[in-house]
Amino acid sequence: MIFDKHIARQAAKVLLQVNAIKLNPEDPFTWASGWKSPIYCDNRIVLSFPLIRNYIREEMSKFIEQHYGRPDVIAGVATGAIGIGMLVAEYLGLPFVYVRPEAKSHGRQNQIEGFLESGQNVVVIEDLISTGKSSLNAVRALKEANVNVKGMLAIFSYDFDIAKQNFEAEHIELNTLSNYENLLLEAAEANYISQEQLKTLADWNANPGAWHAN
Repeated sequence: MIFDKHIARQAAKVLLQVNAIKLNPEDPFTWASGWKSPIYCDNRIVLSFPLIRNYIREEMSKFIEQHYGRPDVIAGVATGAIGIGMLVAEYLGLPFVYVRPEAKSHGRQNQIEGFLESGQNVVVIEDLISTGKSSLNAVRALKEANVNVKGMLAIFSYDFDIAKQNFEAEHIELNTLSNYENLLLEAAEANYISQEQLKTLADWNANPGAWHAN
């Protein structure tokens, strides 16, 4: 769920401004999953824009303090959320760790990088939520390290039903700075897209696995 409608619209606005989110219904992108998509999101781009990365860092940090109190550790999901997770941890003056998709096959064979103690309270930072599988993989690794995962906070979510189901099944609370609904509202209002493109984007979100460009 988004935690503030005004922030959700503002976050969508800045993501569109720096092309972190690209909309191209006529010439869709192909995701790693094989899905055809009229939208592509790469929130790592915000790290190159100091004013925007600071805005996102501060809004995420304020939410964490208001909603979770002061956790012991901030964890970023590799690789996309390492940068923004470190910024949030720095802003809050907290330790930081990051979680790999899987344990390394060499060296110390760590999946979690950084210092983490059993019983600590952790808030997980993610850049993007699609199905939620990779994000929840990181959560499971943290739980196996015997820490208390308070919840996950992401910059943006596509708001797929499958993601909601996956998070509910794992009993993990997810909050996001912005989401697909507010993105479409902002894109239409700012004339990034036409009404016809708006319908295409809405149709895709309703059934992304079966969607095909006309």
